Amino acid sequence: MLEWQKSSYCGQGESCVHVAADDATVLLTESADPSGAVHRMDRAEFGDLLADIKAGAPAPTAPDGTVRLGPVTTTTDRWHTFERGVRAGEFDHVVDPPHATGA
Repeated sequence: MLEWQKSSYCGQGESCVHVAADDATVLLTESADPSGAVHRMDRAEFGDLLADIKAGAPAPTAPDGTVRLGPVTTTTDRWHTFERGVRAGEFDHVVDPPHATGA
């Protein structure tokens, strides 16, 4: 079962960008999207997204002012909340997950 994570900067009960990962794929969704759209990418692509955000790349803003990443649409405020979490390193573990250690 996937464990979805949102930025700690997203308030309790607020709609936010959420991230989850399985063995090979990272998934992003917007909790307020009634369609349930999910953007899938591999860990390297997600790592590139995080690096771009940390380097100050602009949000992928559509002509209508919404932020779009693949099929996922969110508001600029929600995207900026996600960016704050990215800059704080809250999603770094998704790119380089902890490895199981044998005892």
